[in-house]
Amino acid sequence: MSNHLLYVVGPSGVGKDSLLAWLSAHLRPDNLPLIRIARRSITRAADLGTEGHEALTAASFEALASTNAFAMHWYANGLHYGIRRTELSGLDVGQWVMVNGSRAYVPRLRQNWPGVCVLHIEAPAAMVRERLVARGREAAQEIEARVARSQQLSAASMPGDLHLRNAGSLEESGHQLLALLQHTVQMRAY
Repeated sequence: MSNHLLYVVGPSGVGKDSLLAWLSAHLRPDNLPLIRIARRSITRAADLGTEGHEALTAASFEALASTNAFAMHWYANGLHYGIRRTELSGLDVGQWVMVNGSRAYVPRLRQNWPGVCVLHIEAPAAMVRERLVARGREAAQEIEARVARSQQLSAASMPGDLHLRNAGSLEESGHQLLALLQHTVQMRAY
């Protein structure tokens, strides 16, 4: 059921990982019982970032991709990202599944998963810069390039997509996200 697939996009530094971690900690049977956050496979060390992911070597990733182990995969920011088919199995039983994705993959996603709901997350440039600096992964010049891209590039929005401006505290934005998802799940139930 592609209409139960929530695909989260936004530039580096808008807080996708933090919001998804907050959401994961606050999902309960009484507020959103049927949402699961898919675990990504990434060619990045397991100890980097806030996201709990499956760390793979490039060779392991390519081997899995060649055996069709991923339901979706893309290359961005020098890394390979994939979502194993097993991570989306909840869709078969009516569960909602959230995927932390890539803006560049959205056209292919819409082709392969009709009815997908894309959640666009954005944040003011100053906040993006602050978050990227705090992450400590890039040099100042790379951070400024990412900040500039964050304000320019976006995935094409379609009717039914969701939008969240992550401009407040994590707690505030987390509650906004939770309310947005509750409304969406309720509306798409009919």
